Amino acid sequence: MKLLHIDSSILGDNSASRQLSESVVKAWKNADASVEVTYRDLAADAISHFSSATLVAAGTPAEVRNAAQQHEAELSASTLAEFQAADAVVIAAPMYNFTIPTQLKAWIDRIAVAGQTFRYTEAGPEGLCGGKKVVVVSTAGGLHAGQATGVAHEDYLKVLFGFLGITDIEFVRAHGLAYGDEVRNKALSDAQTQISEQLFAAA
Repeated sequence: MKLLHIDSSILGDNSASRQLSESVVKAWKNADASVEVTYRDLAADAISHFSSATLVAAGTPAEVRNAAQQHEAELSASTLAEFQAADAVVIAAPMYNFTIPTQLKAWIDRIAVAGQTFRYTEAGPEGLCGGKKVVVVSTAGGLHAGQATGVAHEDYLKVLFGFLGITDIEFVRAHGLAYGDEVRNKALSDAQTQISEQLFAAA
């Protein structure tokens, strides 16, 4: 069983999403000894943003690509292959300004590829990644559930992975982290309880 672990927070060791995503992976390994983990830290080893250079590299025959184009094409290919090979993905997704970190969006732009992870048909778009499981560690400084904006970064990820055909999506939440120590500690404690007692209860 291949598990892809994605971190995206820029806060390093101070990141709640990093701590919780690590806990998810550890709990998963405890529940299933066959788990093989591949790790990507999108803040420490950022993927360049999708650009015209990406498109040019993809459209240039391999034998005539220059060094920059070769790097760009290999980055796209390796990121996509890593995602396609995974049976499950754990994604640490903090909310930055009502959306996901730009580093995580850059990763998504490399895996959402027509003809590879989705396709268009006469009946409409069809996701090609069914069968994968995704666990999203959702963290936020504020409390957004029930407000007009909703939990925007979660909604985006639900739509994105649903478009790719993934319907088995679970969220581990720790919100209100900027509301003081009491609220923060309870949010983190509740998330750790969910991970240790509920997330793999049926495993």
